[in-house]
Amino acid sequence: MSATVTERLASEAASAENPWENAQRQFDDAAELLGLDPGLRRVLRQPKRELGVNFPVKLDDGRIEVFTGYRVQHSMACGPTKGGIRFHPAVTLDEVRALAMWMTWKCALAGLPYGGAKGGVIVDPKTLSKGELERLTRRYATEIMVVIGPESDIPAPDVNTTPEMMAWIMDTFSMAKGYSVPAVVTGKPLTIGGSKGRSSATGRGVAVVTALACERLGMSLVGTTVAVQGFGNAGQWAARLLHERGFTIVAISDSTSGVTTTAGIDVAAAIQHKQRTGAVRGLAGTSPVSNAELLELPVDVLIPAALENQLMPDNAGRVRAKLVVEAANGPTTPEADMVLERRGVMVIPDILANAGGVIVSYFEWVQDLQSFFWEEGEINKRLQDVMTQAFDETWAMADELKVSLRKGAYAVAVDRVAEAMRERGIFP
Repeated sequence: MSATVTERLASEAASAENPWENAQRQFDDAAELLGLDPGLRRVLRQPKRELGVNFPVKLDDGRIEVFTGYRVQHSMACGPTKGGIRFHPAVTLDEVRALAMWMTWKCALAGLPYGGAKGGVIVDPKTLSKGELERLTRRYATEIMVVIGPESDIPAPDVNTTPEMMAWIMDTFSMAKGYSVPAVVTGKPLTIGGSKGRSSATGRGVAVVTALACERLGMSLVGTTVAVQGFGNAGQWAARLLHERGFTIVAISDSTSGVTTTAGIDVAAAIQHKQRTGAVRGLAGTSPVSNAELLELPVDVLIPAALENQLMPDNAGRVRAKLVVEAANGPTTPEADMVLERRGVMVIPDILANAGGVIVSYFEWVQDLQSFFWEEGEINKRLQDVMTQAFDETWAMADELKVSLRKGAYAVAVDRVAEAMRERGIFP
């Protein structure tokens, strides 16, 4: 992708709904609910550390291109920071800041000994060869090596990054150290210290809390209709596991197309179709639907599993689902949240709904540090236990404060991080 196109996409992203402002507003709401000390509020409202890098990569044709990347660490009050790395042409510093803050609350809500971090590179990986991607990934890893490490900041896969890329980062870090350091990243292939159950973890967590919410709302799991926006790893696993529990998946979409059928989608067939063709378009027995239309279908459960800012004030009033489960980070703006709340639509917030990925990433990190690995059944059970506890605590807090599940989740998470800061004190 040319620098001009990349710059234009980044500019368009920056001028759209700002995820960092949204993240700060959500934090402010929680701080008000808790009556948080103004000093602690000022500290937690900003990232602890931000690193921006501009680095050269030699392309296959011999040209040298310069790419921009970021690594943001929001809070270390509860432990080393944790968060993914995304490769996308619309990455901005504000987006990375927001994602880092959301990771802090996500880890705290799940009871993990982590703070939040996030990384990103402004690039369209689909325009690069595998060799170019490897050189870009390794050079980016070298640039951020000053802030990452198994005791300081542990990256993981995110949008458009893969286990193979995590292997490249781990190898690059290890070559600099002179010995293998598998715990520097999570989401790795199994052969070099990855964890069983990691690939399904985010979707599995989404399925767990969706089922728990439906049970609380008195909705039968069998036949409950679901639309999934975003049929990547998280969306595919959520759809597959919900289908196994008796839910009827009636619509799915990816970045280029969407399909729907009232008869229900064969999820396994849909996954095979996408692997074979690269898109869900043309899946047998379905009709086309756009991403925008999918959000407004008459379903019981809507799962946004794509990018931020999908539910906005102009379309939230047309959402017909009873329950929205945020498999993506920040898919609902604060204004849209208020619209949905007024209409009685329950939203399971991202910091709860998609926490399965970081929970099993934590399990992977622990296994790497111990060089002792668990069976998949044990990992899946531990994941279900942690997600269930976080859901119950969120529901109880929301009920106690008489607020939405999002505000309940934030109240639990922010209070835990603030308490850690109070106990540690301010150095010196």
